[in-house]
Amino acid sequence: MPLYRYLAKNREGETISGKEEAVSVKDLAQKLSNQGFLLISASLDRKKESFLSLKRVPLKEKMMAIRNLQVMLAAGVSLPKSLDVLTSQSKNKYFRKILQEIKEKIIQGSSFSEALSEYPRVFPKIFSSMVKVGEKTGGLPDVLDTLASHLEKDFRLRSKVKGALMYPMIVVIAMILIGIVMLVLVIPKLNEAFKSLDIELPTTTRIIMNLGTYFKDYWYLLLIIPLSIIAFIILLKRNSKLKNSWDNFVLKIPFVSTLVKKINTAYSARTLSSLISGGVPIVEALQITSETVSNEKFREVLIKASKDVKKGRKLSSIIAQFPEVYPPVFVQMLEVGEETGQTSKVLLRLAEFFDEEVTNTTQNLASIIEPILLLVIGGVIALFAVSMIKPIYSMIGTMH
Repeated sequence: MPLYRYLAKNREGETISGKEEAVSVKDLAQKLSNQGFLLISASLDRKKESFLSLKRVPLKEKMMAIRNLQVMLAAGVSLPKSLDVLTSQSKNKYFRKILQEIKEKIIQGSSFSEALSEYPRVFPKIFSSMVKVGEKTGGLPDVLDTLASHLEKDFRLRSKVKGALMYPMIVVIAMILIGIVMLVLVIPKLNEAFKSLDIELPTTTRIIMNLGTYFKDYWYLLLIIPLSIIAFIILLKRNSKLKNSWDNFVLKIPFVSTLVKKINTAYSARTLSSLISGGVPIVEALQITSETVSNEKFREVLIKASKDVKKGRKLSSIIAQFPEVYPPVFVQMLEVGEETGQTSKVLLRLAEFFDEEVTNTTQNLASIIEPILLLVIGGVIALFAVSMIKPIYSMIGTMH
């Protein structure tokens, strides 16, 4: 539960400050009111927020939980009992704690959707919105089935992308680690050996030797690179302007932009399809979908679409204004879906189509990267071998 820092006044008009856990600012105001205080201002305790942001529930864990919950509710098991079973099955302590708290809130009178909405880090808005529709219509198991299918397809897409790019990443990491070991441990010893022989070294050999000596003395500078990457990722998450600039830049990088567009288009289509088929109004569905895409440009388009659709415009005509974001086939198929009244089904087909496109693109990207990596590794090894062997040959030549 979030921790808030607050300023409040008591009945005598005296200002006090403190910290209090609450679901929201409204909940905090109610808690303070019950204690005889009037809330003046409140802000999240960033230290606790940073700590909580480190806690994660894997997508697979949530996917299995929703699927099992759907099966139990369809079989007639009560919601609190179903949540009890899920709590006992979960291997994630943080997730178990949240499921237990949700069960207690439901017993106390909260609806399932209200309880889910209090944990946005674990259950994004798509969960609470679809569950709310299911509660209204009495078809909660059906809505959970749609949501579980959505998560399963999302999980498969992510697994395909990670699987295709795993080998190149492992090769790059291994190459960097081997290079560091060579520079820090092997090169300095060779340098000492060459100095004792008192022979003139070629330029490339001297450069490698100097690098090895430098990194041996200042090895801690090697930590700057991974720390800089981590710092940049944190800045991207916290600075919206930097995130927007970075996402626009990514959309201009050859090959990478194609993959990013297809991934975000697949997410957009699948999420919209799930929400619309689950009974969520189109305007709300677009707002929720804007929160699921990873690229800021896609988010901006979806937010604009939600506002324009509310004014009566067709979704396909709005999306058509952004050909640099959504491909023409997406717009054309969406238009067909709107004309035939089959928007959710057409979006689902589009999601499946772009899922396959993402798979093909990642495989092609991996097949392009692999030979390039092999050439780079081969070149580095050849340069190192020649730089080390050449002085030895020179030394042998002087001995004749």
